[in-house]
Amino acid sequence: MILGIGTDLANIDRIAGTLARFGDRFRNRVFTPTELARAARRRDEAGTLAKRWAAKEACSKALGTGLAMGIAWKDMAVTNLPTGQPVMALTGWAARRLDEMTPPGHRAIVHVTLTDDHPWAQAFVLIEALPAA
Repeated sequence: MILGIGTDLANIDRIAGTLARFGDRFRNRVFTPTELARAARRRDEAGTLAKRWAAKEACSKALGTGLAMGIAWKDMAVTNLPTGQPVMALTGWAARRLDEMTPPGHRAIVHVTLTDDHPWAQAFVLIEALPAA
């Protein structure tokens, strides 16, 4: 069963401007060390971070909270499987919210997909509950 769906569209140029203006203060407030390391290895750091920004926004919407209800940016982290597929890991308040949403006898899976076409970065997050095995 689907527990939540979220989407977000981020402007890569806006993220680039925020990086130029606030630098590491912005990076360290929003992104995990793993996310930052991946972005630093990419030619388009702003595009990489914009996709992750959009994923965090989309995830907060899928959780039914938005970012105003106590969820922290770093409670949602995008990593990649060896195949390149993005995955979303939740910790802290986001993980507790996911637990609250998940019906008894089920386990939650957070699906995420990312795309970009300059100047836009987009993410979709779908939270699914499957019967526990």
